[in-house]
Amino acid sequence: MAERGAGSSGLPPGYLRAAGSSFVDFLGQEAAHLLPARGLPAGSGAGLAPHATTIVAASFPGGVVMGGDRRATMGNLIASRDIDKVFAADEYSVVGIAGTAGIAGELVRLFQVELEHYEKIEGTTLSLDGKANRLAAMIRGNLGAAMQGLAVVPLFAGVDVRPDHDPVTDEDSVQTPAESLPGRIFGYDVTGGLYEERGYHAVGSGSLFAKGSLKKIWNQRMGQDEVVHAVVEALYDAADEDSATGGPDMVRGLMPSIFVVTGAGTERMDDEAVTTVASRVITQRQEGSRS
Repeated sequence: MAERGAGSSGLPPGYLRAAGSSFVDFLGQEAAHLLPARGLPAGSGAGLAPHATTIVAASFPGGVVMGGDRRATMGNLIASRDIDKVFAADEYSVVGIAGTAGIAGELVRLFQVELEHYEKIEGTTLSLDGKANRLAAMIRGNLGAAMQGLAVVPLFAGVDVRPDHDPVTDEDSVQTPAESLPGRIFGYDVTGGLYEERGYHAVGSGSLFAKGSLKKIWNQRMGQDEVVHAVVEALYDAADEDSATGGPDMVRGLMPSIFVVTGAGTERMDDEAVTTVASRVITQRQEGSRS
C-alpha cells in the first residue's frame, strides 16, 4: 500500500508531525493568534473587562479545599453575581482565577487541554509539580497583556497520585495510600513566578482579609469538613471587608464554589451542602455579635 502523503488528509503538515507533549507549544507554532491575549493593541484595558476576585485554598492531611466567591466587578459596578472562578484542572487538581475574567477563563480552558494532551501523548499524567510549572509558563506568556492591565493571577492546588520515584534505582515504588495524600497549594505572580504555599493561601482583591481569617482558624490537624468550614468562613470575612468580593447570597441562593481534591479525585460540593456550611458560619457570627 502506498504511503499516504502529508497533505492527503486535508490538514496542514504541522498537524501531522510529532510536536512534543505540550499543546501550548504546538498552538504557538501553528496558530499563535489563538493563544490568550495575543495580538492586543497598545494601551491599557484595565477598566474595560470584568475582574474575578477572591480565591482561597487550604490543605488537610488527605487533600485540599479550594473555594471562590461568585462576584465579578468592573470598576465600581457588579458585572456578574454568579461567575464561576474555580475549575477542575484534571482529576486530581483544581485551579482558581483572579484577574481579568475573560482571559483567565480562556487560560483555564487551555490549561485543561494542555494536561489532557500531555496524558494522551505520553501515556501518563504529569506530576503535580509538572502541572504547576506548565501553568507558570502559560502565565508568563500572558505578560504582555498583564502590562496593559489585563493580568491573570491563578491559584493552583491538588494531590500527586503518581507513585513515589526512587532516583537511585530509577524505578517507581509503591503508591502512597489515597487517604494520606497531602494537599499542596501553588501561588503565582503576573510574571509566571511560582511559589508553593504552606497550609493555605488566597489571591484576589479580598485575599488579605481571607488570609487573615485563615491565619486564626486553620491548623494542620483539621479534617476535610473543618477545612471546608474554614474556607467558607474566610470568603465570608473577605466579603465583609472587600466590596469586590461577594459573600453567600441567601436571597438569590448563590453560594461560593467549593471544590475538594483527595486521592479519590476532584469533587465540587453541591450548593445545598455549601448553603448548610454558609448558614452555620452566619449563625455563629450572629450569635457572636449578640454576646
